[in-house]
Amino acid sequence: MYRLPHVKSRALYTASRVSPFRPLSYLSLKSLPRSFHLSSAIYQDASEQQPALKTGSITDPASCRTYQAHTGPFPARTHHCGGLSAKDAGSKVVLTGWLLPGRKVGKGFYFFPLKDSYGTIQLVLSGGVSPGTLDLMRDTPAESTVLVEGIVNERPANQKRPQQGGDIEVSVTSFILLNPAARDLPFAPSDTRNLPNEEHRLRYRYLDLRRPVLSSNLHKRSEVAHIIRSTLHENGFVEVETPILLKSTPEGAREFLVPTRLSSASPISSAPSVQPSSAPQPLFYALPQSPQQPKQLLIASGAVDRYYQIARCFRDEDGRKDRQPEFTQVDLEMAWVSWGSLHAASKQTDSWRIGGAEVRTIVQTLIRNIWHKIEGIELPEQFRVMTYGDAMGRFGSDKPDTRFGLELRDVTPHLPVQIREALSQRDEIVEALVVPASDETFRRAAAEMQPQESGITRIDVAENGLRIKDDNRLLDPPGPDALAHALALQQGDTVWLARRTRIPEGGSTILGRLRLAIASLAQSSGDLTLPPAPHFLWVTEFPLFTHADSDKEFLAHGRWSSSHHPFTAPMWEDIEKMYAGQIAEVRGQHYDLVLNGTEIGGGSVRVHDPIMQEHIFSKILQLDDTEKSTFNHLLNALRYGAPPHGGIALGFDRLMAILCRAESIRDVIAFPKTGAGTDLLFRSPAPSSDSVLEQYNIRTR
Repeated sequence: MYRLPHVKSRALYTASRVSPFRPLSYLSLKSLPRSFHLSSAIYQDASEQQPALKTGSITDPASCRTYQAHTGPFPARTHHCGGLSAKDAGSKVVLTGWLLPGRKVGKGFYFFPLKDSYGTIQLVLSGGVSPGTLDLMRDTPAESTVLVEGIVNERPANQKRPQQGGDIEVSVTSFILLNPAARDLPFAPSDTRNLPNEEHRLRYRYLDLRRPVLSSNLHKRSEVAHIIRSTLHENGFVEVETPILLKSTPEGAREFLVPTRLSSASPISSAPSVQPSSAPQPLFYALPQSPQQPKQLLIASGAVDRYYQIARCFRDEDGRKDRQPEFTQVDLEMAWVSWGSLHAASKQTDSWRIGGAEVRTIVQTLIRNIWHKIEGIELPEQFRVMTYGDAMGRFGSDKPDTRFGLELRDVTPHLPVQIREALSQRDEIVEALVVPASDETFRRAAAEMQPQESGITRIDVAENGLRIKDDNRLLDPPGPDALAHALALQQGDTVWLARRTRIPEGGSTILGRLRLAIASLAQSSGDLTLPPAPHFLWVTEFPLFTHADSDKEFLAHGRWSSSHHPFTAPMWEDIEKMYAGQIAEVRGQHYDLVLNGTEIGGGSVRVHDPIMQEHIFSKILQLDDTEKSTFNHLLNALRYGAPPHGGIALGFDRLMAILCRAESIRDVIAFPKTGAGTDLLFRSPAPSSDSVLEQYNIRTR
């Protein structure tokens, strides 16, 4: 123990083996006379006494402890907790971080974990340290921020652990409490076995982010963003920021509107929808659903040949597990993209038969680099390709999970002629999902499955014949018998049947959703183990227009809407059909990138012909003059010599959720919203007062 320097005031000090005098952060009254009253901390080196710095005071001498934030100088950190290894043994280090609950392992011998953003290290306090330091650390509240000085020691061989920093420990020589944590924390981030529900954790997100799993997700997110920027820079892409405050346009998704105090009399607000009025009209910006129009205009300008941006996007959508009202996408656009092959189009549905091959190549390069550097996995040069029609027919989904079989079959040709004729009149087919009795992977799940949707007929092959459940008169006799014969069904087999339109539409079918439900049940019971290798898949040749997107119906009002967006080009083989009014048969040059049944990106070749774009707006989407006027700037850009172009947007949050093996994209976002779109930490959205709204010409009554 060092001798207390002579001072006139009743000042106290912190014991240390390395430096005798450290700023006092808090003190143990048990080791001091009860008449002592803390008014300051003393700094002194071997040659000179320094002036006292006030850190706080104890107003109640009878209390057991007083904790004060340290507000004076302190030594600089020399290492991160996750950056030490056995090669640092014998080194003197200064570490900072959050002190976690310790444990006593012997008389005067304690272990304390110290955590920072880089990892966790074990601190050791032995009999050689001053009693004051031991008392201070032992009684410090968990999750307090502290500074420790100590010596790195290599652990004995039998005490080494395989995790990072598990081969060393730090023997503490001095300690400073930088900022004490309250004892009544809403929850303890280090106690992962007793975490509260997600809603409670979102209210205190700054505490939840201390959990290593979330912290590592953010570090990995930054690393992947760096790989993306480096890869695209090496391939000639230019990073350009596009506007956040734009104008509302009928692209397909609901937008967030931002009021402005600009007057409706301003020349820039001369839109057809604004009617002359003596009262000022409120004006609004719209937050971008994506940078779609700005990036097309950028390429049309010729300023850059290849654009990219890690862009913030905003959509006022209904809450879902994998959606957020504000999200991030890796946005690309390229000039001079192809419109297909000069050679005769292949009839194979597993080949790339559309344009945009240049976009496909760069995205595959980008994904391969990410998986190589983050996962240590070498992906193939080319990803598998499947048409939308093939995906819907075989898997009942436009983003099929190809990690397991259980494929659907079109059984219409095997049905009696009278049933086929009735289906033909309705332009429908009958699909089947068959689980043989010999299929050990799905047999038990098939027996337990209770479909939640109507329109499904189940047939079990029993010893005494066919047993039909959920009979919705899908098949009249002799339909089931003919089907059993054609499919060579055996005793114990299970079949589900459902009708759908001959030309598939939408994102999934009834049996496609049932297929996923059976697989999920088989996986939860342990019968299905999905392969660890990532299954990437390009889905192409989507219908260019649709009536089956409920998310866009609020804008379409029964009209055709664009499956992707209204700037997507048709396949050149279907242009004549489009102008002839055969809208349902027109395929688009639209491509989605799917990973393990999750869409992680979508893009297309764009319309660069202003006449074609005008036809799509007016004749197919049937936009009125007001709706079309919101796209005038784009139409003009196409008229002024825009090159053929195309691009893609990759969902960065979804991509990171997969790389981090997170259950929700909220786990890879620093400050996410709930599924309902609310922010429990910042308590938004929130109402504004009438006086504020009046500044924007908005009146609530």
